Amino acid sequence: MNYTPPLLLFNGHLETIYPALFRHVPLQPYQRERLTTPDNDFLDLDWLTQQSDKLVIISHGLEGNTSRAYVKGMARALFLNGFDVLAWNYRGCSEEMNRQLRFYHSGATDDLDTVITHAVNQQYKSISLVGFSLGGNLSLKYLGENRNRPAALHKAVVFSVPLNLHTSCITISQPSNRIYANRFLKSLKEKVQRKARMMPGLDTRGLKKIKTLMEFDDVITGPLHGFNNALDYYTRCSSISVVHNVEIPTLIINALNDPFLSRDCFPVEELGQHPFVRFAATQRGGHVGFTEFGSNGLYWSERQALAFLTND
Repeated sequence: MNYTPPLLLFNGHLETIYPALFRHVPLQPYQRERLTTPDNDFLDLDWLTQQSDKLVIISHGLEGNTSRAYVKGMARALFLNGFDVLAWNYRGCSEEMNRQLRFYHSGATDDLDTVITHAVNQQYKSISLVGFSLGGNLSLKYLGENRNRPAALHKAVVFSVPLNLHTSCITISQPSNRIYANRFLKSLKEKVQRKARMMPGLDTRGLKKIKTLMEFDDVITGPLHGFNNALDYYTRCSSISVVHNVEIPTLIINALNDPFLSRDCFPVEELGQHPFVRFAATQRGGHVGFTEFGSNGLYWSERQALAFLTND
C-alpha cells in the first residue's frame, strides 16, 4: 500500500496542514439527532441516510467535530457509495457544552458503545467503524476490550492512530511540533474555562500554569475521568495494549512522517500475522492528510476505506 502526495506538499507538516486549512467538501446538510447518555448527558449525532442497510460510524480526532473536512470528506465518499453515515460529536465538541462534569477522552469507549447500541437499534444489517487520530484509538480500544459487541459489527478502518498515547504525547510536544500542541492546548483550556462557568465546582486554579499537553492530562484529563495522573490515563487508554484482541477485519493506516506519532504507533511486526488486523505504514501522508487531487474529489484515505469496506 503506497501513497504519493502532490508535489507541492513536500513534507509531513504541509501534508498535515494543507487539508485542514484549505479543503472544502461539498456535502448535503447532516440531520442532527441528540442522543441522551446513560448518565443523563448528551451526544450530538449527525446522520446522512438513504435507507441503506449498511451504516458507517465516523469518530473524529482531538478537538475535532463532524464539520471537519476529513470527516465530511469520508462521509461524502461513503454516502455516494451506498452507505448510511453516522458522524458523532464527542461530549463538549458540538456547538453546546455537555451537561456533566466529564468531557471526552481517548479511552471513552462507553460513549462509543452508546452510539453503536443506538445504531444497532435502527436495524442495520452491517455496521462499520471509521476513526481518525483519537477516534482511531477509541475505535480500536472499543474493538479490543473485553465486552459484548453486537453481531452487526462488520469492519473497521482507522487513520493516523496514536496507539501509544504516552510516547505520542512526547512526540507532538517536541519543539518542531509545538504549533500543533499549542493549538490543542489553547482549545482544551478554553473548553475547561467554559465548563467552569457552568460548574463552579470544577477547579481551574492550576490551569494557567499548564504549559504542555502532558501537564494538562496530568492535572485535568486524568483526575477528571478517574485516572491517577497522565501516565495512568495513557497506560489504560492506549489501544496498543488491546489491539491484538480485535476480532473483525480491521485496517490501520499510519504515515511514517506523521508529526503526531511515535515509533511505538507502528506495530508492523506485532500485527504482521494477526488474523483480523492489517497494519499499513505509508512513507508519506502526514497526520490525517493523504491529500489527492483529480480523483473525483476523493482523498487517498477515502479510496482506501471504500475499497476495504466494500470488498467482501
